[in-house]
Amino acid sequence: MPAKLLVIVGETASGKSAIAMRLAEQLNGELICADSWTVRRELNIGTAKPSPAERAKVPHHLLDVVGPEEDFTAAVFKRLANQAIADVTSRGKLPILVGGTGLYIDGVLYDYNFLPQGDRAARGELNELSIEALLARIDAAGLELGNVDIRNKRRLIRLLETEGAEPTKQDLRQNTLIIGLQPEREALKERITARVEAMLNAGLEEEVKLLSERYGWAAEGLKGIGYQEWQDYFLGSQTLELTRERIISSTVGLAKRQRTWFKRNKSIHWFSTPVNYTQVDELVTTFLNN
Repeated sequence: MPAKLLVIVGETASGKSAIAMRLAEQLNGELICADSWTVRRELNIGTAKPSPAERAKVPHHLLDVVGPEEDFTAAVFKRLANQAIADVTSRGKLPILVGGTGLYIDGVLYDYNFLPQGDRAARGELNELSIEALLARIDAAGLELGNVDIRNKRRLIRLLETEGAEPTKQDLRQNTLIIGLQPEREALKERITARVEAMLNAGLEEEVKLLSERYGWAAEGLKGIGYQEWQDYFLGSQTLELTRERIISSTVGLAKRQRTWFKRNKSIHWFSTPVNYTQVDELVTTFLNN
């Protein structure tokens, strides 16, 4: 029987980090961050990374793992997350997995058997192709698109690399409680807008400028939301206001995709926001006492 694991999931800006912090303080827990962007060093403001004060209050794992230009996969996250869960448990504390990157979370919860990474040179060649050219190659290879988002270049490239194969998974990890936060959509849009404003006030423009000069726009980290939208601004073809609107729009789109991903999981216990913390506390207490 695996050790007890508490999982907090939800859309970006839904408030999951605040709930996770509160539970960690109350239950002598440590957080394992399941976010495909906060794993990267130097991407701080645009990823809404936990502050030094928050990290001092509650230990956070899997932040600042790789540089902005390095590769990082869900398979690597799974391995590191399982190591962190074992480490936290060995010290008599409660591991709390928190984040919005669905594949990272499901990789741990359902023990995904991830497929090997494709050849870097071949991937570089595919990355130079347009979406239309990638779709033509997929059609020529006789591959089924299935549920692949045809607007997502990475997913199309991965489909070609794996020749249509998909990772296998097991049943839900035992001794695991998953809590999901479900904000009302208009309220979430307001939270996202406020967060973007706070990022701009905190110096996001300067952070992106320094990163683009140091690593170039092709760096993996600069392909993330909050970063990629700045390229046209620094080229002089886009206003600051339009950059702001693009970041908000991209973040709202991300939230929609996260909502769709997590809604498929029937094992999640959903709570509307603002969260009734008493109900959360009762659910978690029952889980830990069983």
